[in-house]
Amino acid sequence: MGMQISVAIVAVMLMEAGTLWSSVLQRERELELLARGGEIRRAIGLYYQHGKTFPKTLDDLVLDRRQPTTQRYLRRVYEDPLLGTNEWGLIQGPGDTIMGVFSTAKGTPFKQSNFSRENQSFSGQGSYQGWMFLYGPGQSNPPKSVTPNGAQPTG
Repeated sequence: MGMQISVAIVAVMLMEAGTLWSSVLQRERELELLARGGEIRRAIGLYYQHGKTFPKTLDDLVLDRRQPTTQRYLRRVYEDPLLGTNEWGLIQGPGDTIMGVFSTAKGTPFKQSNFSRENQSFSGQGSYQGWMFLYGPGQSNPPKSVTPNGAQPTG
């Protein structure tokens, strides 16, 4: 009888640890989404500033051939950390171009407030799809380097 109680207690503790671990992983993925989405938004902004047009694909951010010298605004097209694929939701711009991205992942974000200035619109969103990393002309470009927690780098 004592052995069964001990096994039941250990099982409950393992379930709680698993739930906690899952929450920690999800929060880390959210931070990574904020960092990667911010980098894509920054790259779209740089692309736009160099030619006053938006990219037609995310691959254009990796290799921009509009100028005599090739420009790279991203090293590669980042994966959506929530889905683990390169399949981002695209925010369409004028003439079949891309002004921004968002995650197509289902679920409610843990983070609901205390976003950086450029991500203030994410507050209170009930879905990751509401976290839209959008660049608009005239918008100040996000900083070139962003720390994972969204804090501005010092220096």
